[in-house]
Amino acid sequence: MHKTIMIILLLFLTVNAKDLTPIATIKTSGLVTDFVEDHGYLYVATDAGIVDIIDLTTQKIVKKIIFEPLRTAMGDFVPARVHSIDRYHGKTLLVTSGSNAYRNVWIHDGKHLKKIIDEKQHMMPKCVLFTDKGKIVFGTFGSDVVLYDYKENYTLYDSHISESTMGGMALSQDKKKMVISDESGTVRLIDVNSSKVEKVFSSEHIDNIYRVAYSNGVIITAGQDRRVGVYSENGKAYHIKSDFLVYSVGISPSGETGIYSSGIDHDLQLFHTKDGSKTDRLIGHYATPNKIMFINENALISAGDENRVFFWMIEK
Repeated sequence: MHKTIMIILLLFLTVNAKDLTPIATIKTSGLVTDFVEDHGYLYVATDAGIVDIIDLTTQKIVKKIIFEPLRTAMGDFVPARVHSIDRYHGKTLLVTSGSNAYRNVWIHDGKHLKKIIDEKQHMMPKCVLFTDKGKIVFGTFGSDVVLYDYKENYTLYDSHISESTMGGMALSQDKKKMVISDESGTVRLIDVNSSKVEKVFSSEHIDNIYRVAYSNGVIITAGQDRRVGVYSENGKAYHIKSDFLVYSVGISPSGETGIYSSGIDHDLQLFHTKDGSKTDRLIGHYATPNKIMFINENALISAGDENRVFFWMIEK
């Protein structure tokens, strides 16, 4: 009887699912690589070496952080691509390309840029995030996790987590835990302050995990194997099969609503994390979406390999 009710409910949700279009789009200075929202402003990192700061009320670019271009070995100048961005307590944390194969890490205090990790240190951070005042955590391509006190210029730990290349990385809302995925399809829950691995989840993937999203104890993963993994810290894991490589995922603050990039038309598919049932579809991207972020339970922002950010409202 219970199974029959569930089937009827899933059919109802499918039949009533809608295609939603963006409520607004904003053109950016270059192809979007990453973005973060903070107190009504959207900080958009681009491949042009520019961060566009957008007032979400007026939906206009009100300020920019601009990096000097890089000189190549041939003497040409190229933009310093911004790979990663985060915000905390009025400061912006950024990762940019260096003139060689390595990367630089910066902090912008609203007026000035300060380099805290130089490419000459031969580090390759993939993602860098604030943990609390004075500390940042970053994951490298080689799956090393480093907790660094940038005020004291001191490394608190440097831990090697996996033999596989790092995939995605995300922090919990309280910044005490982080989720890291890798090329093997493994997902780990890690204590930020100690780097202790608290849990290794049973794998729902058989290939590389591109991105992870984490909120309220629920984890969603985007896989090269055309799967969306859904994990609960205290529950059972499952996966959703997609018809195309899944490049990005997002999750609402409550952890109840998930979203993933779907299909060759670059759509975004909403679903209920409790049972994997699909709901509305978001259409309008013209390139592969690489970042999806919920602002609240009903509003989200996305961007892809395009010079534009997309704003959406969803119905609950």
